[in-house]
Amino acid sequence: MLKLFYNAGSIALASHIALEESGVNYEGIKLNPAILEHTLPEYLAINPKGRVPSLVTEHGILTETPAILLYIAQRFGNDVFPPPADLYEFAQLQSFNSYLCSTAHINHAHRMRGKRWVDENDSHSIKAMQAKVTSNMEEIFALIEAELFKGPWVMGDDYSIADIYLFAITQWMESDSVDINDFPVMKKHRGAMLARPAVKYIVDKHAE
Repeated sequence: MLKLFYNAGSIALASHIALEESGVNYEGIKLNPAILEHTLPEYLAINPKGRVPSLVTEHGILTETPAILLYIAQRFGNDVFPPPADLYEFAQLQSFNSYLCSTAHINHAHRMRGKRWVDENDSHSIKAMQAKVTSNMEEIFALIEAELFKGPWVMGDDYSIADIYLFAITQWMESDSVDINDFPVMKKHRGAMLARPAVKYIVDKHAE
């Protein structure tokens, strides 16, 4: 059986939703942030990066959200979110997800993970990074709405793992002090996602 290790409120939400949507049999294992369980030796033996998500498969362990989402889509997602057969469309999907991973997620992380980039005693630099989070994230959502979102789903007519990934990122808008009402496409997309039973189920589970 597949096993997904996750933290509530983290980007692991995307992989969790994809598994639930696919209908595959899996076990979700919630780590305890109170004891920093993702840093303990038992979890580091699973993922030495000390991050979530981690997906344990019969072939080995996968980490990094874009890789996990693509694996789920290619192996289990044919009935719900099949990856595009056209090579260019497939590359576009990968381009969008890579942007979320390399830019959107990193910009968000500057709000509470500043010590990844500067010494933790450098309070001036940490505060400066935090001060830029809202405007940086607003720029990202503005670009997505204006240039990248095809509609009605991210890639056009077909629901895909890009929608799941984007939804997970937009779940951080409020904590990043971004007003979703300023981004009508994102707001409509969030509503469409929450109307999907599997999505609502996992969101509620992460809120427990």
